[in-house]
Amino acid sequence: MAYAEKVYKVRDGKKTKQFSWRVMYKAPDGHTPPWLSKSGFQTKRTAEEWGTEQERLIREGTWIDPSKQTTTFGEFARTFMASRKKRGRTVGTRWDKLELHILPRWDGVPLRKISWFDVDTWQQTLGIEDVSRGHCVSLMSSIMTAAVDAGYLTVNPLFGRRRTKDTSGDAAMPKPPKIKRDGGPRPEDAVLLAERLGPAVGVHVLTTAFGGLRWGEGLGLHRSNALLTRRQPWGAGEFVCPILRVTEEYAEYTERDKDGRKSGYVVQLEPTKNDGSTRDIDVPPFLDELLRHHLADWPHDRVFCTPSGRPWLRGNWSRMFRPACDGRPEREKRQGVSHRAEWKPILPGLDMRALRALHDTLQSELGVKEPLAFEAAGHRRPGIKRHYQKPTPGMRAERLEGLEAAYWRAMQNVGLATMWGRVSLRKHPVGSVP
Repeated sequence: MAYAEKVYKVRDGKKTKQFSWRVMYKAPDGHTPPWLSKSGFQTKRTAEEWGTEQERLIREGTWIDPSKQTTTFGEFARTFMASRKKRGRTVGTRWDKLELHILPRWDGVPLRKISWFDVDTWQQTLGIEDVSRGHCVSLMSSIMTAAVDAGYLTVNPLFGRRRTKDTSGDAAMPKPPKIKRDGGPRPEDAVLLAERLGPAVGVHVLTTAFGGLRWGEGLGLHRSNALLTRRQPWGAGEFVCPILRVTEEYAEYTERDKDGRKSGYVVQLEPTKNDGSTRDIDVPPFLDELLRHHLADWPHDRVFCTPSGRPWLRGNWSRMFRPACDGRPEREKRQGVSHRAEWKPILPGLDMRALRALHDTLQSELGVKEPLAFEAAGHRRPGIKRHYQKPTPGMRAERLEGLEAAYWRAMQNVGLATMWGRVSLRKHPVGSVP
């Protein structure tokens, strides 16, 4: 039970008759020291009431250790980051947001002095996209929730709050899309791009557009996981199709140590981002044949890599990929410089993420059933239906037939019978759409 005692003031090394009151109260079990104190009360009664209130908060589990009450947001944010084991790119992204936007404003502010009003007002002043503002506030909220769990706060003032969005002036204007064409990329764009880039890179483009691989998943695909076989009972027979097994991906990011200091640039294999991303992707017949020819010609273990066998870096890929999509002028031959043909634009702004999105758009257009559509895209289907509905051979066959038809229709629309001038892998009647 809390009790009060006198504390006499000292002047010139001698105790005077003036005094104040100090309260002693029992600390939580396991706390060191077992008793805590607070001085400066003018009366015994106010000291005892304050101590009794602290013991009540301890019993209720809402007491905050005085040693934690002055902890700043920056101090706890660094503790939070050191204690969270996330994927390297996630760690780097979080540190970037902290260093560039959050800590310049909140580093020295005590946790208990952060209010939703102040955070909401601050985020509206950030000169970044609105979605990035939301990510900054979300990260702050995660850190504040961890502070509650660690006993630094009793409540997170940011939890569950709706941000105020800036709708004044140009802020309400929609962001111009990266791809300006209405409807986004088409299968014809993927075919033309693959033809322009040649077999080694073109088959990567087609696999992304018709298979839905993420960028890092494509780079991480090993030939031992390419064109395996799926076998499932189907009616009185068996459904058989080739698959790509996605189990790992290449990640590219700036590594950070536990204190957030940059420790070098990393390109390395990592597990897929979640359990939904680890999957087997059914491959349509045209892509099966193109991949078999590619693997027969390709000397490296990774199916999609540079000619030297190393993983593509985003910058190196862009220097080759962007002119193929956006177009380039002709370069005339001169001493020491070879001739380079002009490339007309195919679809300015197109990138590998948009090609992956094309695959999911095609699935929707073809009416691919949800259990299979989520699986093929590497998305974790929300809700209880994930546990009840499973992809069937009929669903798989329907998807493969639709993707196959979409590819050959695109080939006919752009006037191609074969890819890269090779002998046709299939013979179709002239003028027909397979």
